[in-house]
Amino acid sequence: MPRVTPILRRAHKAIEELDLLKVLQSEINHELSSHRFQTGESGSPEDFVLEWDSPKSQDVVLRKKCASGEEVAISALLGRDTFQGDGSFPREALVKICVKKPGLNSLLQFDCVASRKGGNESEFDIQNANYMHSPSSLDSSFYKGPPFSSLDPDLQHELKQYLATRGIGEDFINFLLLYLHRKEQGQYVNWLQKLKDIIGENSERHLHGAEFVPHSNVTSKKS
Repeated sequence: MPRVTPILRRAHKAIEELDLLKVLQSEINHELSSHRFQTGESGSPEDFVLEWDSPKSQDVVLRKKCASGEEVAISALLGRDTFQGDGSFPREALVKICVKKPGLNSLLQFDCVASRKGGNESEFDIQNANYMHSPSSLDSSFYKGPPFSSLDPDLQHELKQYLATRGIGEDFINFLLLYLHRKEQGQYVNWLQKLKDIIGENSERHLHGAEFVPHSNVTSKKS
């Protein structure tokens, strides 16, 4: 009975894969029924236009042109877990903001971190603020100035207000955090579904391969 052992192995493998399919479907159902990122303060995009949002990438890019003629570009993606407790977004957002004056090549760049505390209160911290003569100044040898936290407190406050007047306030941060978490959740569900489809195809092949072999075929091989 040389084929019996491989057939039993394929049958056992198919059963294992069917169990895994049930686990994957349960996780998909849980994510789809979850309201973690569907309720609460949704915030506002504050006239920013979504310029880049690929389903295959983690980052997004938003842009707006102010009434003053200034151009503001923002790139953001989720960073580390923050573990702020129930009711808050579990991950922080890494945000890079560039502000360009009309008619000038120079720009201001801000490296920031946004997170949600308990409840609906957002936190927005500037890590670095840099002045660059041109976008081509973004290289490793470019001096980016002192850490933002070492600047005069009044100057720190004024720079935060500078960004707030350009639409980067609490409403926008709430919108950005919610958007990024929804994006990640959608990508996770799509990944689970693709994994489920692949395993389902393999399971079907194993089941067909483990179909009962007629006794006459087995005995004929033995003889």
